[in-house]
Amino acid sequence: MTQIPCIRKIALKLKIRKLIEHQGDQYIIKTCSIFRNYTVSFQVGQEFEEFSEGLDNRHMKSVVRWEGNKLVCEQKGEKKNRGWCHWIEEDKLHLELYCEGEICKQVFKKVND
Repeated sequence: MTQIPCIRKIALKLKIRKLIEHQGDQYIIKTCSIFRNYTVSFQVGQEFEEFSEGLDNRHMKSVVRWEGNKLVCEQKGEKKNRGWCHWIEEDKLHLELYCEGEICKQVFKKVND
């Protein structure tokens, strides 16, 4: 049987909130949890400098674009093939994060405040 490190067990129990605001092509995506918060602000189609402070603390150049119904981000920096993709399917927000061939999938359900 494979042991799951304690930090991963804790991560599995976290309730992460995604707050997405937009006006036209200007987006602000906030990811909030009990341990840390992260905010990214961007204009669709325009490259921007991003610093993943509190996550993996990397500097990169990012560009977000629409690919069909998916919001796709390509991040260029010291890690190859890195980025993420958001889309809505059946009233749920899906997120895939990818980096150097590894993929993390998350699904969020809408909550009413």
